[in-house]
Amino acid sequence: MKFNKQWLLSFDWALLVIALAVCAIGVMNIYSAGLTLTSARLPLYIKQIQWILIGLLFMALIITIDYRLLSQYAYFLHGFAILLLVFVSFYGYATHGSQRWIALGGFTFQPSELIKLTLILSLTRYFSVHGVNGALYGLKDLLTPLAIVLAPFAFIVRQPDLGTALMLLIIFLSMILFVGVRIKDLLISGVTGLLMAPVAWYFLKDYQKDRILTFFDPERDPLGAGYHIIQSMIAVGSGGLLGKGYLKGTQTQLKFLPEQQTDFVFSVFAEEWGFAGGMVLAILFLFLVLWGLKIARNARDLPGTLIAYGITIMLFWGIFINIGMVLGILPVVGIPLPFLSYGGSSVVVLMMSMGLLINISMRRFILLP
Repeated sequence: MKFNKQWLLSFDWALLVIALAVCAIGVMNIYSAGLTLTSARLPLYIKQIQWILIGLLFMALIITIDYRLLSQYAYFLHGFAILLLVFVSFYGYATHGSQRWIALGGFTFQPSELIKLTLILSLTRYFSVHGVNGALYGLKDLLTPLAIVLAPFAFIVRQPDLGTALMLLIIFLSMILFVGVRIKDLLISGVTGLLMAPVAWYFLKDYQKDRILTFFDPERDPLGAGYHIIQSMIAVGSGGLLGKGYLKGTQTQLKFLPEQQTDFVFSVFAEEWGFAGGMVLAILFLFLVLWGLKIARNARDLPGTLIAYGITIMLFWGIFINIGMVLGILPVVGIPLPFLSYGGSSVVVLMMSMGLLINISMRRFILLP
């Protein structure tokens, strides 16, 4: 693709700098969280840096490809990601009772993270092509989008990965509300969902049921299902206003806090940096969300608006659910904190998503054919 000098002039440096700043905070936090984890393998923070660099390479690639072209081939990309999920079902790498990863040499990749992005692109493709002439969408209009989300949803639930599966549904619901759904059809869908809740409960695994019950009463099993959330709240609360200091969090360094480098990484940060540090991090996240919404509002066409909105809403719900989870105001569902939680697949997909936002942002200044 021919280089366009306008790219440098219109490049969204602010978004890149803030994303990298949050990544840097994440690396520092992972270093602290993994300080007492003895392992002969490469330290976690080094592996995280490697994944960030890989993510930057994919970001650079995506920036050079017109986002409209990515939208045009969205169904193909989504189908390929679903095929990866099928492969994982039979030949995937399993750990902690879940089969979610594909082994790539010394690394592992989680296709369900990629599905989030291809889902956004596919829904964008559908709503961009199948408009309803300014009217609101009805249930019949949403059958194809529903199939787009349910196909990967079924494979991800089977892994099992309830958190990612729920995130797909949240992205789907957020995007259809954005494009507009008739109130009557929305109410019918809501009532149907409530009636199906007992059936869904029947299909949940025992540990998933325990997580939901523990959300309402963490003390019902303080050494079992409630242990994670109790230790997390102790860590966050003990940080106080200014925190205990970097590398000085007792819950972290004495290994009382489970999954401290992944799902509960915010607890590590809050214990060491306190309420003040948490507010700084929240402001950085808020900037990313508001900047993403600004890009969606200023996009030159509907595909740009929908892609930017989908990515922003994915980022927002990931932040909201994870922090709510570690504070005990939401059930533990295993959703990582964007840019901070350890995990190569998540970081790479997030960097690709930032690349798409930059792609859309800078092309509003470039004459499009």
